Amino acid sequence: MTRAETAGNEAALTREEKLRQSLNKRYGKRVAAGGRGPGGPGGRAARAASQKGKPEEVRHTIRRLLKYVLQEKARLSGAFVCVLLTTASQLTASYMLRPIINTYIAPADGSRGDPKGLAAALLLMAGIYLAGIGGTYIQSRLLTKVGQNSLKRMREDLFDHMQTLPVKFYDTNTRGDLMSRFTNDIDNVGNMLSSTLISLFTAGLTIIGTVALMLYTNVILTLVTVLAVPLMLTAARKIAAASSRYYSRQQASLGALNGYIEESVTGQKVIKVFNHEDMAREEFGILNGELQKNQMKAQFFSGIMGPVMNFSTQINYTLTAVVGGILCITRGLDIGGLTVFLNYSRMFNRPINEISMTITAVFSALAGAERVFAIMDAQPEPENDADAYRPETVKGDVVITDVSFGYTPEKKVLKHINVYAHPGQKIAFVGSTGAGKTTVMNLLPRFYDIDEGTITIDGVDLKHYDREILRNNITMVLQESHLFSGTIMENIRYGRLDATDEEVIAAAKTASADFFIRHMPLGYHTVIDADGTNLSQGQRQLLNIARAAVSKAPILILDEATSSVDTRTEKMIEKGMDSLMSNRTTFVIAHRLSTVRDANAIMVLENGEIIERGTHEELLEQKGRYYELYTGLKELD
Repeated sequence: MTRAETAGNEAALTREEKLRQSLNKRYGKRVAAGGRGPGGPGGRAARAASQKGKPEEVRHTIRRLLKYVLQEKARLSGAFVCVLLTTASQLTASYMLRPIINTYIAPADGSRGDPKGLAAALLLMAGIYLAGIGGTYIQSRLLTKVGQNSLKRMREDLFDHMQTLPVKFYDTNTRGDLMSRFTNDIDNVGNMLSSTLISLFTAGLTIIGTVALMLYTNVILTLVTVLAVPLMLTAARKIAAASSRYYSRQQASLGALNGYIEESVTGQKVIKVFNHEDMAREEFGILNGELQKNQMKAQFFSGIMGPVMNFSTQINYTLTAVVGGILCITRGLDIGGLTVFLNYSRMFNRPINEISMTITAVFSALAGAERVFAIMDAQPEPENDADAYRPETVKGDVVITDVSFGYTPEKKVLKHINVYAHPGQKIAFVGSTGAGKTTVMNLLPRFYDIDEGTITIDGVDLKHYDREILRNNITMVLQESHLFSGTIMENIRYGRLDATDEEVIAAAKTASADFFIRHMPLGYHTVIDADGTNLSQGQRQLLNIARAAVSKAPILILDEATSSVDTRTEKMIEKGMDSLMSNRTTFVIAHRLSTVRDANAIMVLENGEIIERGTHEELLEQKGRYYELYTGLKELD
């Protein structure tokens, strides 16, 4: 296809189609194109391909869920005993109808009934039912505990595993989708473990016990009742398969919608300043419509399960009653036996209906569990070597030798970078956006591993360091400030948890944050909102700088640390940070060139390569790229 044809095709797309294409790229093709299912054209083939191996995936998911449940063996055993008691009481009390009718209400010899005997039998039946109710109560408590404990362990495992995942994982997954897995997906699993598990457990034993007593009562009627089961199960299986497919799509659509909502809420100011409210509404409408479509289909197939099964049950019950009546006339089946059997017929069909009704909830939970386990299966950061380097102290002598790196194999972001920095030195990186400045800083704490070359600290290759030890000796102030819910004191102390109050206050003074903190309602004990939304951007950044100041890490990374403060505050911070950087190896990324004039060395990056290096004066003498930027009074874009 020529470029002109491609441009013509793009021009022919409607606004909604363009928005759908954009959403597809951002949310992993979860959004239907033209209403033809996820992925648009070719969606059917993709779905067919995705179904290969699906049964094995479901079995694998069930086995993993059972590992959580089977850790509660004592409670499961107690619940099993209670289920046996409940089932036995229901079956025994129901069977008592036969002797009660035949002996006390309508004796076969035609004599009058026995009111006293009937009353005694009814009291005994009531006692048996009460025992069953007690068993049901204890069983429900035990299985609810089993479900909630299993869910608690699953949440803990999920959260613990997420702490081991590399930065790359969070760079490639939206926060809203990850939150959806913690909330909606795990809640669906919890509903199954807490309620559906009880139903399936009880239903299975009820079916076994009922069939045994039906065979004991009348073999012919049992065959009539059981022969209808394959038809019921076939209908249930087909409905459940369709329901499972749409529940999986529903969960994916819900994750995409949550991700979009999270982005829209956090970026509301940007949306308003560029007047993109209408586009936000349209995109939300597309995602919301896709979720609605998948939910409607999932709920439709879930909803028709009940009527289909009830209709089948009524036909089965009517057929059993007709055949039973014939047997009473031709084979001498007693009225009590027919009454008991019809009761058993309902008892037999009820758990089948319950299983059929809950199977959609099971598939919904399995869809959620698959999404949860997908995160648990994500590759964590590699384990430290058994002989990993764990020094008691780190000086901060950093040497970067011939380092090349790319986030993807086909595109290198850094090419043959060479830098060295000694304790007490300040090394600055300047360059256009996308030149690779922040990438260099991400390599030092091993957020990413390099493709070529070496990075050493105190002469030891970074790959040999224990990651925890390595990161304990590096502190960072990022361009995007992040604070946690809690007091200002706690947020600064996050840089070093054993720091005293006096050290925290000293760090705040170093960062020029002490002045505004003392004017807060409760000073250092003022509680700030999540991410410090009740503070200005500059104040949030000052707290981040204070958090780095309280750390004793010998290597300091400042990624546009003062970009959110005014010039006056910036000068105050620079004065305070002179003492902070005196014994540390400091790397600075800056757009405002005035902030790096006193650096021991300035690296100018373009397209992932260092094109110039030297002090401020040396670079001005070279009259190259740095000279153009500085003398032209330009700031790097």
